Amino acid sequence: MRISVIGCGYLGAVHAAAMASLGHDVIGIDVDADKVVSLAAGRAPFFEPGLPELLTGSVSSGHLTFSTDMADAAGARVHFICVGTPQKRGEFGADLTHVEQAFAMLLPHLTEGDVVVGKSTVPVGTAEALAERLEDTGATLIWNPEFLREGFAVQDTLHPDRLVYGLPTGTAGQITEAGEKARQALDEVYSVSLSDGTPLVVTDYATAQLVKVAANSFLATKISFINAMSELCEATGADVTRLADAIGYDERIGRRFLNAGLGFGGGCLPKDIRAFMARAGELGVDQALSFLREVDAINMRRRVRMVDLAREMCSGSIVGRRIAVLGAAFKPMSDDVRDSPALSVAAQMQLQGAHVTVTDPQAIDNARLKWPDLRFAPTALEAAEGADVVLLATEWAEYRELDPVVLGKVVNARRMLDGRNVLDPATWRQAGWTYRALGRP
Repeated sequence: MRISVIGCGYLGAVHAAAMASLGHDVIGIDVDADKVVSLAAGRAPFFEPGLPELLTGSVSSGHLTFSTDMADAAGARVHFICVGTPQKRGEFGADLTHVEQAFAMLLPHLTEGDVVVGKSTVPVGTAEALAERLEDTGATLIWNPEFLREGFAVQDTLHPDRLVYGLPTGTAGQITEAGEKARQALDEVYSVSLSDGTPLVVTDYATAQLVKVAANSFLATKISFINAMSELCEATGADVTRLADAIGYDERIGRRFLNAGLGFGGGCLPKDIRAFMARAGELGVDQALSFLREVDAINMRRRVRMVDLAREMCSGSIVGRRIAVLGAAFKPMSDDVRDSPALSVAAQMQLQGAHVTVTDPQAIDNARLKWPDLRFAPTALEAAEGADVVLLATEWAEYRELDPVVLGKVVNARRMLDGRNVLDPATWRQAGWTYRALGRP
């Protein structure tokens, strides 16, 4: 099948390469000429494991091409909308500028029977409005939310844990005839996944738009819950890690995402829960999601508490102290520094008078663009040279596996602040380190 992918950022580039690897003929469209040149040469403009190989193979096979001209999307049977929906400046709501522009540019090139598939994360109600704009073209809209995890995006695209189709429905709630035809086209696109038994949820537009933000809100709530428990643990002398282990055995709860620490960041969870709250307010049901304000507040409070812990470890002041921050990306296996807890803490400590050096295996270049006043080092050992405190802020495997004896030889004082609760306190203390972590005695 001939497919177009509109928007070749993180979501679009991975989706285009993955669909081409399945044998579809894919044209990726993006307004950024430099990005298009890079992708056409098989070079990913961001770090994502497995994507360079997927890009190279798909481009060399001839199944994947890129362009800045929307006219090149003409003739494709299915058009995926994969543009970004960032948080509005100064507001909680989602900025739909890129979605609106993508649709406006695509409309003249649509023909009868085309299928437009929205994958961008949008406020509920957006799909319905966009579907109306397609009526004169004879094309049909399906809303097909994405569930990519950075660091696992290739796997999540080729082997998704579920597929969701939001289809047009009639007055009685039944799927329209045009919707059924569009579904058949999308089934063909995803034939490999469907034949492998991937669960498929077929529903209406509203439900499909809510799935992604509801899932992210649930995950954010679980993360903030254990971080709220860490505050109680600090007040009572309890150990939040043992607490998480104990409640995690309950099958209704589970242990995943119950590691207390610096909390969540990145380009999805923070802006998605805020946009969800904003949309609920517009619909007059803001009280239904009022708890998300506390989820957001707990998450941001962890960053402040981490600076407080560093100050406590330095006898009440970090002014003039040398602090090494291990990690700049918001999570391991990514170079994404959007709303990164690691960089937020590093910047706060520097503003309060500390001399901060940051390191990261992949995200230094992006971090330097965002915080040019911070100092950066290529390795953990170089960052920790002469440090009074070492803060593990992003749980990269190489930081989790650091030898406390080796690291102890380069620092000024053996103080480890484990911002992700991933190190073994006993091992570090036996090597002469003062060890602290959120929610642990």
